[in-house]
Parts: sequence; structure tokens; C-alpha cells
Amino acid sequence: MKGKATSPDLLNEREQEILKRLSTGLSDQQIADELFLSPNTIKWYNRQIYNKLGVKSRTQAIACVKDLGLLESRVSTSPHPVSRSNLPPQTLLFIGRSREIAEVKQLLGTSRLLTLTGTGGTGKTQLALRVAAEEASAYADGVCFVDLTPLSDYTLVTKAIASVLGVVERPMEPLPDTLKRALAQRELLLLIDNFEHVIKAAPLVSKLLAASSRLKILVTSREPLRIAGEQEYLVPPLSLPLAEAPSVESLTKSEAGLLFLRRAQMTLPRFTLSEVTAPVIGRICIRLDGLPLAIELAAARCKLFTPQALLERLEGTRDSSPLRLLAGGSRDTPPRQRTLRDSIEWSYNLLDEDEKHLLARLAVFRGGCSLEAIEGICGEGLSIDVLDGLASLVDKHLVQQKEMPDSEPHFVMLEMIQEYARERLKTSGEEETTRRRHAEYFVELAERAEPELRLAGYDYWSGRLELDMENIRAALSWSLSSGDVALGIRLAGALCLFWYGDGYHVEGRRWTQQLLERLDEVSLVYHPKFLLSAGHLAFLYDLDAGKPLFRRALEISRDLGDRLQMAWALALLGYTMLRERSAAMPLVEESLALFRELSHQPGMAQALNIMGEIARFSGDDDLARHAYEECLAVSQQTGETRRIVFMYNNLTYIALHEGEAGRARDLGRQGLQLARAINNRLQIATDLALLAGAVGTLGQPQQAARLLGASERTLERLGAFHQPNDKREIDGIIAAVRAQLDEETFQATWAQGRELTLEQAVAQALDE
Repeated sequence: MKGKATSPDLLNEREQEILKRLSTGLSDQQIADELFLSPNTIKWYNRQIYNKLGVKSRTQAIACVKDLGLLESRVSTSPHPVSRSNLPPQTLLFIGRSREIAEVKQLLGTSRLLTLTGTGGTGKTQLALRVAAEEASAYADGVCFVDLTPLSDYTLVTKAIASVLGVVERPMEPLPDTLKRALAQRELLLLIDNFEHVIKAAPLVSKLLAASSRLKILVTSREPLRIAGEQEYLVPPLSLPLAEAPSVESLTKSEAGLLFLRRAQMTLPRFTLSEVTAPVIGRICIRLDGLPLAIELAAARCKLFTPQALLERLEGTRDSSPLRLLAGGSRDTPPRQRTLRDSIEWSYNLLDEDEKHLLARLAVFRGGCSLEAIEGICGEGLSIDVLDGLASLVDKHLVQQKEMPDSEPHFVMLEMIQEYARERLKTSGEEETTRRRHAEYFVELAERAEPELRLAGYDYWSGRLELDMENIRAALSWSLSSGDVALGIRLAGALCLFWYGDGYHVEGRRWTQQLLERLDEVSLVYHPKFLLSAGHLAFLYDLDAGKPLFRRALEISRDLGDRLQMAWALALLGYTMLRERSAAMPLVEESLALFRELSHQPGMAQALNIMGEIARFSGDDDLARHAYEECLAVSQQTGETRRIVFMYNNLTYIALHEGEAGRARDLGRQGLQLARAINNRLQIATDLALLAGAVGTLGQPQQAARLLGASERTLERLGAFHQPNDKREIDGIIAAVRAQLDEETFQATWAQGRELTLEQAVAQALDE
């Protein structure tokens, strides 16, 4: 059995974990359970493992991996003068690529068949030509370049190679045999360009390699040949400038930025960079994903547009398709590369019909998607398995697979490929159906996440929603424009805790305010939860703004007989009356009683928390402490880490009130450590301000001012702010710290804190 892999290093860490478990006889379901993945995700990884090893079954994979240690690479070390080379002239716009050149050379030293893959326009051919030119002297018979672009029939590949090599067809001998005999006498690097559209001819490559031990073949293709002994190298895009407003210096240090400048100057010799245009060109390069072809085509337009006008068209802020803009390549380039659309369409036309449908449907996603989402949204009506279709698109580099922190594969498309797919979706007649399925999927995802966000699953589910924020925004936009408003109402109703907990206050309120105007179009059954969400986000700005929304939620819940939503409405309505203890406390007590009857621990924790807030605001620290401590005990039972952080914070306030700065510092640090563990930046910002109160009281006012500055800057970056009760306390901390320093020192140390990264501020607060 021959496999593609020659080293265990070809398998990533996750694939090696799965392969080890396969070898012990575990089923896909058992492996999924052990690794906390879905069975379909295991199925997906199995396919990747088999493909990399060049096998078709579990048994073959296990046998192959046992043999991997016995495989040895053979490297020819004898240098030879070049005798012949037909390499075409190289472009004057070849920028950078030093790392890629070194890596390809290294792989050529250990592999006889190396395929450079990547999406159209990524620079595979130019990289291959540069490597071939530099390596030509290592081969006695030099380098031979074969361009397969003109071919439309895979059976003509043999003739094309023979013609370039000067091999004459013999009447009494099949041409492949003649070619093999000719190659058997040569030590040669054969560079075969653009193999993807004649991929059925791939077995010929194996036969040629078998005929000559001194032959090496370097291939460029948008997908691997998938034959034994093949080493694949994915050609990456050009390096990009900094995402945040690069300077002229940093822009020209990036390969993408330098290519843009060189190409623009070829069109417009007087074109120069400035500190004003550099950030704009940086955004253009990022928008174009660092694709050399796209950057060249965009830079050529500088004769007609300023960089800012070019960026607006590329971002779709004007009524024109970005793909229409990226046209007008040189007349001597292949037709498939004269526009970016031509390049993408070349790959698209190589797909079968089901793969074309799948690619178009994938355009509905924003910011990538999970395997589960693709299966749930894109599979209906296809005659192929979605996993098979997706694997094909990944192989052809129209879709990219990325490993995320939770080890679930995530799938994305480059911006311009997605733009092309979006056009195909619009002309397919399936756009509205696909967008509805997309919205329905993310509504169901958010509704699954909602109860878990009040339990130990907050970290996992908030992370998952964070990963899909662009898709959630797309679903909300669709529901408000031409879609189903009820889906938007349900989605916003389920997202309240996520928006609040992860610092999306401003954005959440904007969505709920827009949807609130359309609420009457939706069945009453969806009103209470949405009104609670809208009210929660409204009272962060103004407690009184939440009152009418919670009252409406309470009335409708009573009419519907929904006791759980009644309990939530009572608790939150009570919080809006924070300043009126006599009116607020009975509402929250009624809420707590209902939650206890329903045995709903997350609700009990919320009601106890609010009782503590009302008591703290009115100066009753004993009652507040009692409520907070009971809330902490309930939260520890449910595993709701987020609320445990809240309780440490609230108990810190009480300790500060009582003059116990040491205990306040210890409680604040416990809260900060937990907030960091769950990556809750909003709570980290609050904890920094709280710890400023403790360290300021302990005689470190300058450190306190720095922490306050870091807290303020973090809130600004999140677009977030403190709740009313917390704001009053933190304003008091700021005043106390300011009173210990002269104004100049206070302002200087506050400014120092604003310059700290969040990690640096946390380390200082924890004395790490």
C-alpha cells in the first residue's frame, strides 16, 4: 500500500489524536464523546486523515501510519550545470516571498512530486518559476516548463509535455511509453503549470516519476493531484500590513502594501504614499486578502480613483460590484487572469453542478461558519453529501478550513471569492430560501445558548456566539429588511445576556430599538422575552427607560400565563426602581418567591443579586451582604461563573464601605482572576476599577490611578459602560484617588494606565 504521507508531521495535532483513537478500535461516536466533538466532525476529520495518507479506509489508515517511521526521503545532492531551461521571463512585480521560496526548496529536496496549491490569483505560478530558476543548476538537464492552460482535453497532457521536451511521437509506440523512455535518461526538474482543469491526467505524473529516479516534478494547481507520493504546499497570500492604521513604513514592510505601491507607480509614476493614504491602502490590501492578482488589478485603478474612492468601491459602499472594479489586466496575461472574476470563474467552471450550488449557498455566511451550520443550512436538495461537497471546495481552495480555539473546524471564503459566490446566489433563485434557513439556524442556536448562559456553559456558549457575530448580524439585518421580523424578535430576545455579558451594550440596544418598532407585527407569544431583552439593554442607559418595557412584559406574561417570564419581569422591574426601595423590594421578593416555586436557580440568583443591589444603594450593607452571599452560594451550585464574578465584585464594594481594604483587595483579585479565566473583558474592566479603590486605600494612589485609566480605556474599546449602581461607587473611588494626588500626577498616571494593554493592567493589578 502506498500513501501520500511521508511523515507523521503531515497530520495536525487533532488528526493525530483521532488517528490514535481509531487504532484502538473506538467508534466515531466514542471518539466524539472523548474529544467533546460531534460525530459529524469526527467523520470530517477521518476524511482529511484518509486523504493525507492516500488511503480509503480505517484499516488502511492504521496500517499506513505504522509504516510511516520506515519511510525515508531520498535526496540527490550532486550539483550539475544547467544544460537547458525554457522558463518564461519572470514578472518585474515579484515581491517578497523569501519564506515561501525557502520552504518550497526544502520540500523539493525531500519530495519528488511537489504540488503548489492555492486559490486563483495567489501567485502559485510566479513562486514556482522563481524556485525553478534558482534550483535549475541542481539538475544536469535543467528545468523544463510546461503550461497546461491552453488545453481543454486532459488526454492532450502527454502530448504537451512531450512537445516541450522535444520528444517525437513514434508510429509503433504509444506516446506515454516514448516519453517514459526519454525521461529515464534525464536528470530534470519538470515544472507543470495549471493542472487543475486537466486533473484526470494526474496518473500520468505517477508513471513518469516511476520511469526515472532522477526526475522531480513541481506542479501548480488549484487542487492537489491526489496521487501517491505527492507533497502539497499551500501558497499563502502576501503578508498584510497592520490592521490598525499602518504608517508608510509599516505598509511598505508588508508584501501586499509594497506590491500595491509598485504596481500603482507603474500606472501613475507620480503616485506616492503619505501618512494619510497609507492606512487606506492598508485597508484595501486587507479587503483583498493579500491576493497578488487582486492587488495588482486594484492598484492599476489608481489612474482613475484616489485610494479612498477605490476603497469605497471595494467595500461596496457605492453601487458597484467590487469584482467589476478588478478588471483590466495586461493583454499578455492569460485570459483567466485579466480580471479577478475570470480567475475565480475558471475555478467555478471546474465544479460539478452540486458543488456550484453549495458554493453559492455558502455565500450566505458572514465571517465563516461551522460544519454544523453548513449541514443545517446548505444541504437540502443536493444529490451529494454536504461533507463530500465541502471537502471538494476545500481541496480546490475555494473554501478554507481554519482550526479554532475550541478545535472545531471553521470554514471561510476569501472576500472576493465570497463576492463572486454571492452573485451566483442572487442569480440561482435560491437566495431568499437560503437566507431564511440561515436566519432560522442562528435563531435556534441562540435559543439553545440562552439557558446555558445562566449556567456553567456561559464560557462555551458565549464563545460560540462571539464566533458567529457576523452571521447573527446578517440574520438580524435580513429580518428587518425583507425577511421575517418574528425571527429577528426571537433572536434579539435570546441574545440579551450575551450582548450584556460580552460588552455589546450599544449594538444590542440598537438592534432591539429597531425591532421594537416592528413588535406589533409579531405573535404575542414572542413579546415577553423580547421586551425583557430590550428593557435590560435600555436601563443600562437610563433606569427609567426600562420601566415601561418591563411593565409590558409583565402584563403580557400574566395574560399568557407564563410564570417564568412574569418572575423575570418582576425582578428587572424592581431593579429599575433602585432608588425607591419601598416600591422595588416587594416586586423582587415576589419574583424570588416565583423562582423558588419553579425551582429555577438562575432566576433565584438574579433576584437575590437585585435585592442586594437595592439594599446597597439604600445604604443597608448588612442586607446587601446577606443577599450577595446567598446569591454566591446559588451561583456556585449552578456553576454560573459570570455571576460568581459579580458577587466577588459586590462583596468588594461592601468591604470598601466597611474600611476593610485588605479584604476588598483579596475579593477583587478573586473576581479578576475568574473574569480573566472566562475572558470577560467587561468584568475585567470593572474589576480593575474596584481594585483601584482597594490599592488606593492601602496607600498606592498612583497604582490606583493607572488601574482606573486602564479600566476606562477597556470600556471605551468595548463601547460599554458601568451599571448605575456600580458607576456611583466607581465615581467615588475616582474622587478618593484624585484627592490623594496633585492634579498633574493624577492625570499623568491615569494616562499611563490608558496606554497599558489589558494583559499588562491585569498583571499589575494581580502583582504578577
